[in-house]
Amino acid sequence: MDSYYIIVGLGNPGNKYEGTRHNVGFGVIDVLAERLHAGRPSRFGKSMIWKGVIGSKKVILVKPLTYMNLSGEAVQEICSYYKADHHDDLIVISDDVDLPVGHLRIRKKGSAGGHNGLKSIIQHLGDDEFTRIRIGVGAKPVPGADLADHVLGHFAGEDKKSIEEAFVKAADAVECALSQGPDKAMNLYNTKKQKKAKKPKKEEKEAEMRPEVGENVDADSSVEGI
Repeated sequence: MDSYYIIVGLGNPGNKYEGTRHNVGFGVIDVLAERLHAGRPSRFGKSMIWKGVIGSKKVILVKPLTYMNLSGEAVQEICSYYKADHHDDLIVISDDVDLPVGHLRIRKKGSAGGHNGLKSIIQHLGDDEFTRIRIGVGAKPVPGADLADHVLGHFAGEDKKSIEEAFVKAADAVECALSQGPDKAMNLYNTKKQKKAKKPKKEEKEAEMRPEVGENVDADSSVEGI
């Protein structure tokens, strides 16, 4: 059997979820499928798939037909059938509410970070050592808002433009990871953290003269995915 790289975009199946924040992985798969002129997808077990070639690498583009929290069933099924080593041959694309809209974060391993799709994949594959590309969809509009409503909502205005640009960058990152390795993709496509602007010297001197009135405590930003 031919050796394939498996590219999985996470999302929920069905028209009602199309274009939602939780389905950004599907959006990147659509961009890649169009670039490859891959035509219509075919059904494979618990997934819809496209086959093609990126550079010199044979790839299978995957949209799981399971719901998000069962994504691992589809990923394990296709990796097992095609004898793909998930440590080297798998890239998973998902949303991230801890990143600003359109920002990318690429990692070669790591925890699920509260994302139920990634959590399911880790459980089914047995470890967290696979490349993932996380796309920022922005935090909840207010701290008390329902997370499910947020990730199952749609983009609008400038956010919609930003996320469409992110789909293209994430597709570029997939191609880079396949041709030059994940480390190169991380260097090129991870959104750089903004450096805090330095205070003018006068403000610094005034701040030093002010007495301490307490400490700032960072809030726990961990969230549970849907």
